[in-house]
This record gives sequence, C-alpha cells and structure tokens, in this order.
Amino acid sequence: MKRATDVIRAGRWPAAEKTDSVTLLFDDRYRRRLRMLGDNGLDFLLDLVEPLVLHSGDGLKLEEGGYVEVKAADEDLVEIRGRDAASFARLAWHLGNRHLPAQIDADRILIRDDHVIIDMLKGLGAEVKKVRVPFDPEGGAYGQHNHDPDHRHGALHAERHG
Repeated sequence: MKRATDVIRAGRWPAAEKTDSVTLLFDDRYRRRLRMLGDNGLDFLLDLVEPLVLHSGDGLKLEEGGYVEVKAADEDLVEIRGRDAASFARLAWHLGNRHLPAQIDADRILIRDDHVIIDMLKGLGAEVKKVRVPFDPEGGAYGQHNHDPDHRHGALHAERHG
C-alpha cells in the first residue's frame, strides 16, 4: 500500500506531481495515521509522525513519489455579517467569548449551526444565513483548534499564518 509520510503546505509542493486528491470535512482533517481513499481511487495510508491539521491545498507526500492534494469539503454552516466594522467586531467578540470554532474572513464569520447562538447573534443585530462551503476555523491563541471537546488539535496555526 502506498504511504503518505509528510505534509507539504499549500503552495510549497509541486502541483505537477499531483497523483490524486482527497476531500475531507474539517473534523476529518486532523490526522496522524489513517487509511484513505483518494477522489480518483488511490488507496493509501496517511502515516505521519504526529497528528497535524490539514488545510485545503496541502500536499500529502507519497513515499514512492507524487502528492495527494488535500481539499476541504463543503459543510453546512452559518454565515454571519455585521452592519458595520464595530458591529462585526462585537459579534466576533461574543463568538470568541463562547470559544466556538469560527472562520473569520474580511466581511463574514462562519460557524456551525447552533440555534441558541444564532438567536443571540440575531438579537445583537447580525445578518445570518445558512451556507454550504468549506470550513477552516481559526486556531486558538496558542496554536490550537479548540472545536473538539478534548482540545486535541495542536499545531500549525503559526506555521500557516507565519
């Protein structure tokens, strides 16, 4: 069986050497060792030294040569927008205060659907709508992704943004 033993960050691996791709939900993009099936049928083992958060565009380097491109799958999310910059900052603060995984873009925040949080945001004047897009939430202040109850996600926030 082919083995992927290294992760090369997006833009740093030779796209011309792409062998296949694998499309994963956010919760499935934190792995160390797992048998995977590529989008075009490549059966391979992800076999990393330690678990890493995989981001869309990363390349999984195959021992035998070639790369498997990581793609973020579309997920059911909620898009949040504020009326202005101050409103946007206030909404982001309230979400952060609840330690929710959130993807913060220039003019919107994406979160998983939670009716209690959505009601709170609407009460704060947020525009909310359901969307289906890839999810890549921010890491925590210490380089962690804390969307998981056991807070298992360490890693790579600094490298990703460094």
